[in-house]
Amino acid sequence: MTFDFAAARQNMVDCQVRPSDVTDLTIVDAMGSVARETLCAPGKAALAYADLEPPSASGRFLMRPRDVAKLLQALRPRPGERALAIAAPYAAAVLEAMGLVVDRLDGEDLSSPPRGGYDVAICEGAVAMVPRGWLSALGAGGRLAVVERTGPVGKARLYAASESGSACRELFDSTPPILPQFEPKPQFAF
Repeated sequence: MTFDFAAARQNMVDCQVRPSDVTDLTIVDAMGSVARETLCAPGKAALAYADLEPPSASGRFLMRPRDVAKLLQALRPRPGERALAIAAPYAAAVLEAMGLVVDRLDGEDLSSPPRGGYDVAICEGAVAMVPRGWLSALGAGGRLAVVERTGPVGKARLYAASESGSACRELFDSTPPILPQFEPKPQFAF
């Protein structure tokens, strides 16, 4: 018996993405066309469309479909824009399917992306605090979608860059795994 990935992908879109108020049809269509199973760790492809964070081929995790869809919708990506995908292989593939030019940052040092005036940036893992390098990689008007997490539940946030700095808006609760090297710093307390 072979697994029907196309049916699982459509079920993901119909049962996890659309009911989560993701109304941007460009995102919905792209998520319906990207083969998420190819980004999973060996032997984990059957988990690609479940409502969880499956291990990815890079040794990290893919974000839940609902959460990555909501982050993408908050970014409001447009064809032709430049995007930076930080430990975000699935989001990168979706953005490419939407017509964006995507640079991937998947190496050991995720805190120092290339400077380049990105229009959008997204991360599929949680961080205790957004590294300054991620914000400085954005051009004026650039947007970064990320989950900041120091406890059991994180907050998805949208950062918007301007000439005078950046502003932040809280989006929704999310619980992706925290990326190694971006864990909360231990605090001394009596």
